[in-house]
Amino acid sequence: MNEILIMILNFIVGIALGIIFFGGLWLTVKKAVTSTKPALFILVSFVFRIALVLLGFYFIAEGSWQKLLMALAGFIIARFLVIYFTKTKQSSIKKEVTYET
Repeated sequence: MNEILIMILNFIVGIALGIIFFGGLWLTVKKAVTSTKPALFILVSFVFRIALVLLGFYFIAEGSWQKLLMALAGFIIARFLVIYFTKTKQSSIKKEVTYET
């Protein structure tokens, strides 16, 4: 029973890492458009997000591929969650935009 709880916790932490990574990617793209140095902004964001996720996976795994697999499954699920929530936000923004000719 204890092992199942640990796997569920690893799955939840994987979702959290995914939300941080893909949510950070979405925010980076939004902010890079208005940034004065977008290349530097994107590079720093990429390095920070990758380092955070790799450290998270390293500490989650603890030498067990099963724990790493559960975290990776959560990470992938988080990708679809972020896509879903950012699409709904973008569609509401598009409705407000009007073009003048």
